[in-house]
Parts: sequence; C-alpha cells; structure tokens
Amino acid sequence: MRIDGRPMRTIWVGADGWSVEIIDQTKLPHLFEVAALRSMEDAAQAISQMAVRGAPLIGATAAYGVALAMREDASDASLEEAVAVLGATRPTAVNLHWALNDMKARLGAASPSDRLDLAYDRAAQICDEDVETCRLIGAHGLEIIRALAEKKDGAPVNILTHCNAGWLACIDWGTATSPIYQACHEGIPVHVWVDETRPRNQGAFLTAFELGQEGVPHTIIVDNAGGHLMQKGKVDFCIVGTDRTTATGDVANKIGTYLKALAAADNGVPFYVALPHSTIDWSLEDGLRDIPIEERDGREVTAMAGRIPGGEVVEVDIAAPGSPAANYGFDVTPARLVSGFVTERGLCDASREGLLSLYPERAREAS
Repeated sequence: MRIDGRPMRTIWVGADGWSVEIIDQTKLPHLFEVAALRSMEDAAQAISQMAVRGAPLIGATAAYGVALAMREDASDASLEEAVAVLGATRPTAVNLHWALNDMKARLGAASPSDRLDLAYDRAAQICDEDVETCRLIGAHGLEIIRALAEKKDGAPVNILTHCNAGWLACIDWGTATSPIYQACHEGIPVHVWVDETRPRNQGAFLTAFELGQEGVPHTIIVDNAGGHLMQKGKVDFCIVGTDRTTATGDVANKIGTYLKALAAADNGVPFYVALPHSTIDWSLEDGLRDIPIEERDGREVTAMAGRIPGGEVVEVDIAAPGSPAANYGFDVTPARLVSGFVTERGLCDASREGLLSLYPERAREAS
C-alpha cells in the first residue's frame, strides 16, 4: 500500500541491517513518524502502547522482538525471557502467541550460534507470508463484492467496516480491507462506511487515513450510526477483522463489533469476518467464556488527541472530571451472527465444520 504515493509496509529492518522500524500508529493521522526498535523491550513497549496494533502486525513485531533479543543474548534463558515478556503485552490477539510459539520452537531447536540469523530470517518470512495471506484473503473476498456489484447496476457497493483491519493492522493489504482494495483495482465502484471506533478511533484515524491514501471513496460515521444506515438500506454488507476466532467460529474483535453484527442480523445484511489462519485458536470452544478480554486504561475513554488550529497535536479531556471510565478493548460475536469467514484458503461457514473444510489438517486440535 502507499503513503503519499510511496509503497510501504508497516514494519521493516532498518538501513543498519539490525534495528527494526515501524510506523508509529499512535501519531496517525495527524503526524507520520517512523520509530526504531533497538531492543526486545522496545518491541514489547511498541505492542503494549499500540504504536503497532492489529493481530497480524502484533505477531510480526513480536517475532522481530525475539530477533532483537537474540542479538543481545542468544542463550536459552534469553529466548525464554523474550517469549514471556512479549507474550504478556496483549492478552486477546492470538497471533502474538502463534508467532512467539513459532519462534521459540525454531530457535529452541537450533544452537545459540545460529539463532540470530535464524530469528531475523524467520521474522522476515512471517512478514512475507502475511502479505501473501492478506492478498489471498482479498482475492476470495472480492468474489463477494463482485456478486453484489452485479446487482447494483453500476451503483457503488456500500461496505461497512469497524475498527481497522487494514494494511496498518497487518504488513500489507490488510484483512477486511484487502477485498476492498482489490475491487478498486478492478474498477468496481465501492464506498466504505468507516466506523469511528471509539475509544481509540482506529476507524476515523487509521482506516480513513489508509483509504484516503489509496483513493477509496469513504465516509466516517459515529459508531452508533451503523444500525440506522442498515435500516435505510445503505449498507450492502459488513466486513470486519478479528483478533481471535475459536474453533467453533466465535469471533473476538474490537469492542462494538457484536452490536454491528446484531444490527446486521436484524436487517438481513451479510456480516463477514476476514481472517488469516494464524488468528484461529483451535484450542477454544466458547468465545464468550474462554477468550480473554483486554481491559485498557480508562484515560483512553476520557481523553482524546487532536490537531488544534495552528497545527499542534494535543490531548484534551472530553469527560466529566472525576468520573471513572471502563475500557473493554474487545467483545465476542457468536458464530450464529457471522455470515461467513473470508480466509486465505477461501470462504466458509462460521462453524467448526466450515473451518475444517478449509483446514482439515487441524481436525485433531479442533475435536
């Protein structure tokens, strides 16, 4: 994808050949800044403070965090510590633990003298694999948009998103946005309703930013407007991402996703979830019971950053002074409310049977 016309990824190795550079997403959309990660602790902080966010990008950053740890100390103890520290940064996104388990298994089987090069190579592979995975998700999701476009007689296909499941949440393409970008490249007219996604405004800040950079027609809406638009027939389908999906098809995604799914079901609007294989937690059965829901600092609810006249970016209080705030990061959408999954292997029902039709090799884990 592009920023100011220049192709970019969200994470890469710096010109020095070892530091890791990221787009600092806490500064978007008002400022574009690149930050350098020079230690495992830097990577952990970037994840916990959401300088990087989105399940696939969190996993990739964690993999590079392990590589940075190996640069300082390639011992077994250092590997164990890196996996533990990085694994504690965000509780909900399963890609984090998928990537860390992958790195631990590969590096643990190698001699300490080989671990540094192996770590950087594997982290780069995880990034490249994610790009191809997201491209394939887009190719399969494009089938949905094509089918809807055929019924629209040239009018734009109206798509509603929630949070940011775009390329800024991945390495490139994104999950929920990949079909949208590919539809635009094919010349299919689309229009995206972008939920602002309080409290961190990932929709208004990040999804709108990247759609604008790619020239995709879009409109930012407040979170509570989605149901109204569906009632008025102004949404053809919804597509969101996910941070963790159970073997039975329950979906954990940014808080507010469940409410969109309820509104979609009540209005007969298809509700799809785009996900890579690394986001499926085959060990879990009941999402509401088993998926840990991150609770973040209430300050994210009671304050907001913005640009004031003159260009300065400041944080302002927006709530009644002294009132406490609860800040749940995610909610769980039951499989019964999901029209289907869009994966790198194709489309399937949101069910154990649907997932296993695409990933039959995971049958033992999902039983």
